[in-house]
Amino acid sequence: MGKYWRRLVIFLFFLFPFLLPHFVFGKATSYFRSKETVRTRTKTYATINGEQIKDFVVHLGINKDGTVDVREKIIYDFGYNYKHGIYRYIPFIKENKEGEKFILKMNDFSVNDEKGNSYPFTKITENDRVFLKIGKANKMITGLHTYIIHYKVEGALTYFSDHSELYWNATGNDWSVPINHFSVRVVLPGPVSQKTVKEVCYAGIVGDNSSSFGCQATYADNGLYFLSKRILFSHQGVTVAVSFPKNWVAYLPAEKYIPFAETFWGRVINILKIIFLFFWYVLAPGYIFYRWWRYGRDPKVGKAVTAWYDPPKLDNGRFLTPTEVGGLVDERVDPRDIFAMVIYLAQRGYFKIEERKKKDFYLVKKKDFVNDQSLLPFEKRFLHGLFDEDDQVRIKDKNLNTTVSEVNKLVYQQMVDDHLFPKNPQKVRTMYHIIMVVGLITGNIFLFLAALIFGRVMPRKTKKGAELRQVALSLKNFLASQERQLKFQAEKKYLFEKLLPFAIAFGVEKIWAKRFAQFNLDPPDWYQSYDQSNLFSSYLLMNSLQSSFSAMKWSITPTSSSSGFSSGFSGGFSGGGGGGGGGGSW
Repeated sequence: MGKYWRRLVIFLFFLFPFLLPHFVFGKATSYFRSKETVRTRTKTYATINGEQIKDFVVHLGINKDGTVDVREKIIYDFGYNYKHGIYRYIPFIKENKEGEKFILKMNDFSVNDEKGNSYPFTKITENDRVFLKIGKANKMITGLHTYIIHYKVEGALTYFSDHSELYWNATGNDWSVPINHFSVRVVLPGPVSQKTVKEVCYAGIVGDNSSSFGCQATYADNGLYFLSKRILFSHQGVTVAVSFPKNWVAYLPAEKYIPFAETFWGRVINILKIIFLFFWYVLAPGYIFYRWWRYGRDPKVGKAVTAWYDPPKLDNGRFLTPTEVGGLVDERVDPRDIFAMVIYLAQRGYFKIEERKKKDFYLVKKKDFVNDQSLLPFEKRFLHGLFDEDDQVRIKDKNLNTTVSEVNKLVYQQMVDDHLFPKNPQKVRTMYHIIMVVGLITGNIFLFLAALIFGRVMPRKTKKGAELRQVALSLKNFLASQERQLKFQAEKKYLFEKLLPFAIAFGVEKIWAKRFAQFNLDPPDWYQSYDQSNLFSSYLLMNSLQSSFSAMKWSITPTSSSSGFSSGFSGGFSGGGGGGGGGGSW
């Protein structure tokens, strides 16, 4: 280290104690002071200018086609001031928790007074927002005036795995005048049970997440009413979130928005970056291909045979479970593999699957598993998460997101411990996903494509893992065959139940069940149908299990939207969601 750098470090070291109080206490006091000055400035502004919003009434109508009709009734008091009218601006870009931006399509704007007469207005799109300027430049007004703004929005709804949601900043947080009274009505798309609807309301400055301040909700006339408890000062607003059953409206998500200014090429300005781009765009993608060629390919162990009747077996004599077999074949532990484990554990007598009503499934505990040494770690973790302190659970009411996430990690670890993979395949994929995202953000299309193509197949099996995968594929060939071994099956009907979980993991359970449709099978002791009048058959059992799988898939899928948006219930705040903006007079 040179003399210059040593002197700089020593200078900063002695300067740091003097700067620390400023940053710590300055930031803290400015934060609390900002909340107080909002109220103080607002009161002063209202007193001097006399301008205020007497009433702000918002009507949000959710349509079956996924659009939302927005009507804002603003009763604006100009006081003793003479102005041309008001302006209102609304952002049409919303951002999710990962920083991705999405476009809300807003159209069919109109502005009327309380009698239905049209106001003249101009609409301008600038700075990611729609700007409405209402009134005439050659006319001055004062006193009380009513403005009814109507428009339609596409992309306002967010779709989660277990519900759909409207998360909307109803008033906006950028008004320069206080709002004396507000109300928000959300009308749902048709009759819906109140028990299936949830609501929450946030009021205050941007970031306030207290749901008890500023508004209260009531359910009536197939909708929700949010009413004010107190005045909203300038830069305070109201955000509401209403959830309702999924599939109640059409799927109409917001479109992704990527501005050109955020691309990498606009920032390439000197020779140093050109040199960097050479390494980044040429050598890095080539290195990923080299890594796959040298370390990512599975060892060659020959091809799968036509048929195999047993699951793969480890050197210690243990047969792999259906979940492990499914993960070994495609190097992923997915919901189908988890459901195969459910059937496998039920067959082993840990619980019974009961369909008490059509498509309404319960799991009833049959024996203790706490000290059961025959269970693998991921199986025991699943049973603990499933039953906890209960002896029976209803699949529709059980949230297994956290449990399944931990189970997946334990399955991957089990396959590494059994020397099927040298490294956790999920961690390997995650690393290349990160490289893929970095390549996309920096504009390195070649690196993005290399990570996308080779990153998916980069997890490498050991020689033993590759051999057992071929055994698994041979078993799949047997399960998926419609012509082979029918006579053998007729004599060995027990194979149906024995190999059923593996057929589920492979996704060929319907084919497997159809092969036994002609045989008279006894109902399994681990499953009970709601309809005892029909004769039991493998095909009826498979139809019921398909319904069970659909019900369980929602309970084991993380509750997040496909576009990455947060819910207004789990992380909501005033100013969050779509809509928002503000306005004033001109």
